[in-house]
Amino acid sequence: MRPLPFFLLCAAPAAVAFSQQQMDIAPVAEQHVMVPMRDGTKLSVYLFLPPGKGPWPVLYEQRYSNVTVPSSRKNYAALAMKGYVVAAENFRGAQQSEGVYTGYRALGWGEQQDGYDTVEWLARQPWSNGKIGTFGGSQAGYAQNFLAVTQPPHLVAQYMTDTGQSLFHLGYRRGGTTRRMAFDEARNPRDAVNLNLMMFRHPVYDDYWRLEDTTLHFDKMNVPCFTLGSWYDFMNVGSIESYAGRRHHGGPQSRGRQHLLIGPWLHGSSYRHTGPVGDLVYPANSIFPVWEHMGRWFDHYLKGIDNGVEREPVVRYYVMGAVGEGENGAPGNVWREAADWPASARETAYYFEAPSSGTAGTLSASKPKGPVATTYHSDPAHPAPIPGRAFPGARDARAFENYPDVRTFTTGVLRKPVEWTGKVRAELYVSATVPDADFIVRVTDVYPDGRSILIIDGVRRARFRDSWEREVFMKPGEVYKVAFDVGYLSQIFNRGHRIRISVGSTGAPFYDPNPQTGDPLTYERPAKMLAGTMTLHHQGPHASRILAPVHTGR
Repeated sequence: MRPLPFFLLCAAPAAVAFSQQQMDIAPVAEQHVMVPMRDGTKLSVYLFLPPGKGPWPVLYEQRYSNVTVPSSRKNYAALAMKGYVVAAENFRGAQQSEGVYTGYRALGWGEQQDGYDTVEWLARQPWSNGKIGTFGGSQAGYAQNFLAVTQPPHLVAQYMTDTGQSLFHLGYRRGGTTRRMAFDEARNPRDAVNLNLMMFRHPVYDDYWRLEDTTLHFDKMNVPCFTLGSWYDFMNVGSIESYAGRRHHGGPQSRGRQHLLIGPWLHGSSYRHTGPVGDLVYPANSIFPVWEHMGRWFDHYLKGIDNGVEREPVVRYYVMGAVGEGENGAPGNVWREAADWPASARETAYYFEAPSSGTAGTLSASKPKGPVATTYHSDPAHPAPIPGRAFPGARDARAFENYPDVRTFTTGVLRKPVEWTGKVRAELYVSATVPDADFIVRVTDVYPDGRSILIIDGVRRARFRDSWEREVFMKPGEVYKVAFDVGYLSQIFNRGHRIRISVGSTGAPFYDPNPQTGDPLTYERPAKMLAGTMTLHHQGPHASRILAPVHTGR
């Protein structure tokens, strides 16, 4: 799934952050300019200038999606009315910007440094006071991490939502799986094809991918940043680890000047309004006034206003609980504060025990005494269903769980609430009849009525079980350890609920199916696929398990 546009998700009236009166602001002057980069390529920038006399600080967003849709222009105008010039730029080769489209590759520390060049151009304009802040999420969050590494002198502060750092680990690839990208934002369709072909020529994490990995350069990130993440978003890993990397490994203006907030939302917009989050409706306290808060953040760092925003709790996170009919008084659905992340938790092992018959096993803190293994089929030509390309968090996952090629492991009915807050890890011991396979692990909250609500999932391609830098394939009959992070969460599983772990090897179209042949992967759909049998082992040194962050109290 390509990172979703931050502002495009504001289009529905309920999601718009400003009143209609604020939206229809005549005094804001809109200009379209083509800004030259160091190699002469000109990028499309829409400027929104406030009324009155400047100079003003500048708020800058980089993204590949269209910046001229009505919802975006209204939001930019409302920001301008707060006393900022707003500059909305499209990536090179996207929309109206000139040049060859290469995704994020022109934004960072290579020969092309489009973010750096634009910041310094903005600082030189007569309407600018030379103080530049950046904002936006998803694609515009990634862009801010790339920009921070280049250290433009006039970059003062940043505000990111639903972000990421490495396109190999959490973008065009995830857990070693491939993601064929449309890149339909490119002006030249051939650019999209060429970019995909280039990525498939680099199957392992090599120098090509290192040019798109900002985790290698946290020490060069040297500005205060507020980062917002969403629990029901696989990119929440990026938000949390961006905060942590900058806070603990950043430059002197970065360390100790990072803030993190995580709430019960989907990728992109649900933190701004009431209403369903997937199949769930959270209390009104789950809303976060992101636009108002972002204004306070930049008022402090770009205008010097002492409004206390930098003294707010360093970490705030929403502890999710059960919601809906019959869940009145359920624990959770509250905000907590912390001095850092992760919160205090005890890593606790939950083991898989195979069913004596059927496909439903048990999940227990005790090592299994039953059958030594669970088997299931994996056929990439007939994958298990995970609809769409957006993470289906907070939705009922039973369609996936009930597929014949998926196995579930579920606790008994909980006699008292259990809280998991932190990182969930998987340690699978597997064997297979094919050289390669994907292993998908999902965590769900099973309600008393049977709904199995998806919270997080993770995946690892077996060929990358030991290293991202080389591919090692499986041999029939041998047992391999496949260990990986499933994701972060903060969830109280209520009394009367159950905790479920699901394991499978396909889930399309969300995950592009692995052909399982071990052959080099190609942009074109593979002509050859292999079905195979997967075995999850349960006994002795090969006891597959989940390592969960069980909350230990305040």
